[in-house]
Amino acid sequence: MSENGKGTVAAKPRVATTSLAGCFGCHMSILDIDERILDLVEIIDFDKSPINDFKVFQEQCVVGLIEGGCCNEENVHVLRDFRKKCDILVSVGDCATMGGIPALRNTIPLEECLREAYVDGPTVHNPSGEIPVDEDIPLLLNKVFPAHEVVKIDYYLPGCPPSADALWAALSALLSDEPVELPYSLIKYD
Repeated sequence: MSENGKGTVAAKPRVATTSLAGCFGCHMSILDIDERILDLVEIIDFDKSPINDFKVFQEQCVVGLIEGGCCNEENVHVLRDFRKKCDILVSVGDCATMGGIPALRNTIPLEECLREAYVDGPTVHNPSGEIPVDEDIPLLLNKVFPAHEVVKIDYYLPGCPPSADALWAALSALLSDEPVELPYSLIKYD
């Protein structure tokens, strides 16, 4: 840690992460930076994140990494909160940038999806035939939205999931005020 001219320790930039309608694969890529994670925690503090299990923001964050799209009201609330609390928002992975696998339901009416899941599915045992409705279950949206259709997104990091090296390069650039430049080798998927 560096010290400022007054002899006090300078605060490290804060990074927040969340997983909305996704699979946590993008968070696994963060962990896949391997021993570089030790370098990362030397230069940043994780704020609200499944990595440290903080449920609420501690402070304003420099970077927010968004995994997953928005499929319910809670996802929208979390994403809007991240937009307010993070100076820079990055859509990480195909679910956040395009809706990904969860958005496959966008071609089927929501009521039909719910009936298949809770009433008519081949492995469903639901003698009452009721679809669960409870105030503790977030209200589903009629479709799954990529993050940029809900809030302003500053950067997009494609992939399912993006590689650990792509995440490392993007975070390193953002935290050092350098342009985010990802060579083709970091974002090709063939």
